Amino acid sequence: MELCDKKAIELAGLLKKKEISSRELTESVLKRMDQKEPSINAYISKTKEIALKQADEADRRIRAGEAVSPLNGIPVAVKDNLCTQGIKTTCASRILENFIPTYNATAVQKAINDGAVIIGKTNLDEFGMGSSTENSIIGPTHNPINRDYVCGGSSGGSAAAVASGEAIIALGTDTGGSIRQPSAFCGITGIKPTYGRVSRLGLISYASSLDQIGVLGKSADDCAMMLNSICGHDPRDTTSANVAKPDFTSSLEKGVKGLRAGLPKEYFVEGLDKGIRDSVMNAVKLLEKDGMEIEEISLPNASSSISSYYLIATAEASSNLARYDGVKYGFRADTETDDAVMMYEKTRSRGFGSEVKRRIMLGTYVLSAGYYDAYYLKAQKVRNLIKSDFDRAFKKVDCIITPTTPCLPFKIGEKMADPLQMYLVDIYTVSLNLSGLPGMSVKCGTVDGLPAGMQIIGRPFDEEMILRVASGYEKISV
Repeated sequence: MELCDKKAIELAGLLKKKEISSRELTESVLKRMDQKEPSINAYISKTKEIALKQADEADRRIRAGEAVSPLNGIPVAVKDNLCTQGIKTTCASRILENFIPTYNATAVQKAINDGAVIIGKTNLDEFGMGSSTENSIIGPTHNPINRDYVCGGSSGGSAAAVASGEAIIALGTDTGGSIRQPSAFCGITGIKPTYGRVSRLGLISYASSLDQIGVLGKSADDCAMMLNSICGHDPRDTTSANVAKPDFTSSLEKGVKGLRAGLPKEYFVEGLDKGIRDSVMNAVKLLEKDGMEIEEISLPNASSSISSYYLIATAEASSNLARYDGVKYGFRADTETDDAVMMYEKTRSRGFGSEVKRRIMLGTYVLSAGYYDAYYLKAQKVRNLIKSDFDRAFKKVDCIITPTTPCLPFKIGEKMADPLQMYLVDIYTVSLNLSGLPGMSVKCGTVDGLPAGMQIIGRPFDEEMILRVASGYEKISV
């Protein structure tokens, strides 16, 4: 097995024992990038020189006997909507195609402080708006398992990079399933922490009350290791929660015996692919055999999550993306007149892709006079009902298990002409963003040669529970 195919947790041990060097590991990943990138298209920017310099510095710290983080020397990919100082951050959009931030996002800076090697910036749906990583200035990212299929979105570049060995671990963002869904489609593990657990400073906003930074890795252990690095209160981010940061790796060996898991009946209904249903239920039987107690629960307002989500998300997107007007930074369209309104119109028409423009228009409409109460306010009320469903369920169970997606990966181009069908791919994931809950996806089987994902949902700030269940399942499913 090549170094780039090993788990981060295993590589951290090899680095610590000086059995390998970070430079060797980084060169293994860079070599894999050279081999795979032409057919996968996971990266918008590659940072080879920066990565090798950081790798050498990581090796120096180990040789000097310094106390280092397990992340020291590990190649990390960063989704291209997280600010990176001196490295282009485009959001896969023409409007930011030449934007170079002057600072690092807090999560990126924390990873660098712990010795991470930044290997490149990964592809995404423009501004995170999509479920397939097809809405991008550089074109679609292909699924490493079968390149005719999508890798999921919007953190598709990060998922494909980890799955193909083009990164050991990756940072992504999740607004409605954008870490969990591509993790399921690419057969890897991905976690969206509780809203507020990871600082959002330096994340270029899509929907501010829904966006959260998380991790994509080859295992629950990898995700826990990375979470230890990026979590923590950030006084510069008003949405950052001032709560204690546990050692997320400490719960990984506890197993699932005695835990209670709920299966929401609303998630196992018509529309769910039979192969995925069977894979999830087989995983549940394995967990039950290992000592977990399983019971059916109800989340009665789950069916309203997609409609509520797409009203709230588009409204917030409309507000957040108003700043891209061609005046202060970013792309500006050439106009033959000095008319400011004309310049705004042309800049935004040419700078944004069709899906982003669709969501801006939807959001502007639901916030407009006469429609605010009928749409946006009602969606916020439904959001509270969805959260109340979870609160009631967690009085009875320790975690909730569902499929991650209703369908298997679909072919590139298959759903692009039907936005509604694309939106429905997120039907099992958006409710967690509306409720601010932590959730993760783990591979639970293969159907017709394509991976199926199981979603594990936890109480607010109980990432330890979902990591414990995910790790427990990964150990018994080998």
